[in-house]
Formats: sequence, structure tokens, C-alpha cells
Amino acid sequence: MNEKILTKKQSAVIDELFKGELSEEQICEKYAVAPAKYRKWLSDEIFIKEFSRRIEWLNLQSQALIARYSSLAAAKLVELIDSEKDETRRKACLDVLSLGKENDKKNQNQQINSQDSQSEASTEISAETASRLLSVLAEEK
Repeated sequence: MNEKILTKKQSAVIDELFKGELSEEQICEKYAVAPAKYRKWLSDEIFIKEFSRRIEWLNLQSQALIARYSSLAAAKLVELIDSEKDETRRKACLDVLSLGKENDKKNQNQQINSQDSQSEASTEISAETASRLLSVLAEEK
């Protein structure tokens, strides 16, 4: 079996790229990688697969973090509807409505992709909340 793997230097360069502390040029200098060699790595299937794998992992971590705090953020946004400042109330209402639309679209996509699974996230708002949202939006400055 002659399976190609990343060299220690390639792995170290990728680590540095994801730390975000140095530019590509500085990383190449630090690890004594000529620009031509680095460009060659960028077309190397194994290097690109590892780079892409790490990007996917970071995206998953970001999605998990956002999911973890989305309920709190939504609750804080709904609290802003009762703000004393008209502009803050107006923006909060618009954000809550757009969040609901965004969730509706996500739910529709989930239903299309998976008819068997039911959405756990509910985008329905109570009649009282809808009434408050509409009344704040209807107010004139």
C-alpha cells in the first residue's frame, strides 16, 4: 500500500494557517517553504483534503456554538421589543420577524430533504407576541 500522507512540515503549515497569527508569507518563511513549493502544495490532493477537512470541522464547531446560544439570543431579542427606545423596539421587531422567516425557510428545507423527520424548532409565535410586534411596527416616529 503506497498511500500518501501529509509530511510533518505540511501538517505544521496547516496548523499555522488555522491559528491565524501569521500570514501565508510569514508561515512559509518560518518553515522554510519556498513560494513555489507552497503553491504546489495548494494543488496537492492530500494537502487540500486535510485543509478542507479542517474547514469543515471549524464550520461544525461554529454551527454548534450558534445553536447553543440561539435560544438565548432570541429571548434577548424579544425582550428588546419592550425597550423604551422606539428605534430599538422597531429593529427588534424586524429582527424577530426575519428570524421567524429564516426559521420557516430552514424548516421547509428540512421537510423537503427528510419527510420522515419532524422539526424540533418551532417558529410559531403567540397571538399576543404577534400583536405586540405589529403594534410596534405600526407606530410612527
